[in-house]
Amino acid sequence: MESQPTAAHAIETVFRLESPRVIAGVARIVRDVGIAEELAQDALVAALERWPREGVPDNPGAWLMATARHRAVDLVRRRETYARKLAEIGRDLETAPPSYDEPADPDDIDDDLLRLVFTACHPVLSPEARTALTLRLLGGLTTAEIARAHLVPEPTIAQRIVRAKRTLAKRNVAFEVPYGPEREARLGSVLDVIYLIFNEGYAATAGDDWLRPGLCEDALRLARVLSALMPEEPEVHGLTALLEFQASRAAARTGPDGAPVLLKDQDRRRWNRMLIARGVRALDRAEATASGPPGPYTLQAAIAACHARAYRYEETDWRAIATLYRLLAVRAPSPVVELNRAVAVSMADGPAEGLKLVDALADAPALRGYHLLPSVRGDLLSRLGRTAEAREEFLRAAGLTHNERERRLLLRRAGECAGVSPADGRSASSAPRRPG
Repeated sequence: MESQPTAAHAIETVFRLESPRVIAGVARIVRDVGIAEELAQDALVAALERWPREGVPDNPGAWLMATARHRAVDLVRRRETYARKLAEIGRDLETAPPSYDEPADPDDIDDDLLRLVFTACHPVLSPEARTALTLRLLGGLTTAEIARAHLVPEPTIAQRIVRAKRTLAKRNVAFEVPYGPEREARLGSVLDVIYLIFNEGYAATAGDDWLRPGLCEDALRLARVLSALMPEEPEVHGLTALLEFQASRAAARTGPDGAPVLLKDQDRRRWNRMLIARGVRALDRAEATASGPPGPYTLQAAIAACHARAYRYEETDWRAIATLYRLLAVRAPSPVVELNRAVAVSMADGPAEGLKLVDALADAPALRGYHLLPSVRGDLLSRLGRTAEAREEFLRAAGLTHNERERRLLLRRAGECAGVSPADGRSASSAPRRPG
């Protein structure tokens, strides 16, 4: 029998990983994402009651899914107004195992997770509410993590999520993948959500682990399904390419102890060449289907491709990357894009030029409290030999991050400042949000 602490840890870990699938599977039955989340929470409570006594099941994810589905069926049965829908669902609903298979027909998505994304990205919700709700339901992120990812106060995110669920229920939004113009209208929000889910897995905003591979895998799978569903949409292929390139670095981004490895120091022999090849093909499709200038995701994929094509860090075409970031700043202006552009400019034209761009962002409200601003500034100062100032910036960045692995890295860099050579050339990478 499992001990209490072991069972509790297993429950927390499994629920974090499996809750999106449980919510999506149950939402297909009850047709209400708010109720689906409540039923998933009920399954968690049941696990908390039973697993410490009975032991953790061999397949805990399937246990949670079955428990939540049974409760969903009971709820439907108790509601006379849902009698017709229950009959349509069929008698075998209670015992049928959940299916996560991708559809044979790309225009008939049999994927509950993707269906959940499109439902949560309904136009009755504001863009901000769509993103927050989907990250909560599909990404399994807490409100605090979502708030940090968006650089906004936590209560703001909590209000958006509550109001979004109420709006979907009040407007009786169907749990389905739309077709035609309605699908196209939601596409931008869907792409943004998949991108943010990948980012959280690629470099976690909080916790003890630098990577959350499950989120990266979910986001990449959703992007691939979406690219099969909408083959003529260039930005769908652009996003898929970006995620393929970023995922290719995963094995090299942490050391044996789980500590982050900066881009410059990564062993590129560990980069997954199969994923890079998939990224190249997806980027080619994005460029081939585009009828105008490249979109933001295609531009970011092109930046990632520059890194992927360099077999050694010294071979990186930083001038091309700086140019792509300049184009990205026009298509999707944001202080974070400008911060990444400053890194690329520093590598192409020297740290002094990059520092000018970083200092121009010092008063940007969106970067207030954003740890990568002092982190990048510390890097540039260290390369200029201004190590005392650099140390202060790294310490400030360490105080702002909520990820323990990243905090240790920044403290280490602060401690090494006195011995850092201006020619060392360490830099933040052009990853979606984080170095390396």
